[in-house]
Amino acid sequence: MMPSSFSRRRWPVLQAALGVACALPCAGMAASVPLVGNVQAGQAAFKLCSSCHQVGPRAHAGFGPQLTGVVGRAAASTRDYRYSEALQKSGIVWSEAKLAAFLRNPDALVPGTRMRFWGLSDEQKIADLLAYLKSSAPASGPLTR
Repeated sequence: MMPSSFSRRRWPVLQAALGVACALPCAGMAASVPLVGNVQAGQAAFKLCSSCHQVGPRAHAGFGPQLTGVVGRAAASTRDYRYSEALQKSGIVWSEAKLAAFLRNPDALVPGTRMRFWGLSDEQKIADLLAYLKSSAPASGPLTR
């Protein structure tokens, strides 16, 4: 039944607008479902990072800090790398969410960071990298040297 205040021409426009307005929240819900990372794909994606970072039992700092056990570790906490003052003062503990934000845009999360990286926009690649970094953690937890 059409409301009396609407003409026959306006009613279909209102119906379409309401349909879009009701569908948008549902579309946002699908986008917020966390992606599952693939360790092997993350290892392949880590090649983007390997010119500056290392992961593994013999990893050490190079142009960037080693990332073994980085998930759960306080930012700027390895002893074999000279971190920016901004990262030292950030107070960040590298959760998956913080690492994902840093991978998307390092300067947005930590203005003044030394990390020179444009960032990743591919959410699946970020999830894969996080899965790989989590898999590199030593059995005893985050590694600090």
